[in-house]
Amino acid sequence: MKRYGSVIGIRAERLDEYKRLHGAVWPGVLKMIKECNMENYSIYYHDGLLFSYFEYTGDDYEADMAKMAADPETRRWWDVCKPCQAPLDSRKDGEWWAGAEEVFHCD
Repeated sequence: MKRYGSVIGIRAERLDEYKRLHGAVWPGVLKMIKECNMENYSIYYHDGLLFSYFEYTGDDYEADMAKMAADPETRRWWDVCKPCQAPLDSRKDGEWWAGAEEVFHCD
């Protein structure tokens, strides 16, 4: 299992919409998250930023993320959510959410 954290900005005027969307995530999106071996997936908000965390339990992260990106319902979900988000200037090429380095963990 590998832990992943990432950060993105949220547009202040779209925060309530984003929270509403995530209060009722589409069932097909939730199913795809599970099928792609993502567990304990959470998104937190603080001071204009969203922080996501999940645990990846598969053995081919790139293939699972490609599977997710190819799913039509997940793509529609992203299209609904993306206007709410404000990607960080510091993100790497190809990232929407900026990857975060784990600096501490305690089980």
